[in-house]
Amino acid sequence: MQDLHTLIEQSVSQLGYELVDLEISNRGKLLRVFIDKQNPEDIKDSVNIDDCVLVSNQLGNLLSVEHEIDYDRLEVSSPGMDRVLKKEADFLRFIGERATVKLRVPLVEAVVNAKTGAEEKVSKKNFLGILRGVEDASLLLECDGVIQKIAIANIDKSRLNPVF
Repeated sequence: MQDLHTLIEQSVSQLGYELVDLEISNRGKLLRVFIDKQNPEDIKDSVNIDDCVLVSNQLGNLLSVEHEIDYDRLEVSSPGMDRVLKKEADFLRFIGERATVKLRVPLVEAVVNAKTGAEEKVSKKNFLGILRGVEDASLLLECDGVIQKIAIANIDKSRLNPVF
């Protein structure tokens, strides 16, 4: 059997969509598929209900043919305004947008204690900032006016964090 993620990604891509995320829960009985448009006209050109129905029907037919894939329920939806960012292309697409980033291994920084003037080591795992680009397989994230260079391989979770 072909890897489920690859199978779904290929099928979704053929329809003109991008597989943003795939969740398998409830002991493998629930498949949640999050899609986005491959070539949106702008950031507001988002997935609508007709897009979800089209992909759901396609995946339903595809998965019924693949007898080794056992599931009870399939959900297809847009990734939402706080969409997951996983790939380098995601970070590049949303340059200028605000995002939260959680690391696998904390970054250790030297900071100066305002009271004592002594330099201290601080480890930080969670960041909130503006996406500024990608350089050498690292995310450039502006936090409080300072550009943090974070290895994409060290990112555990990242999401857009829109301002309303």
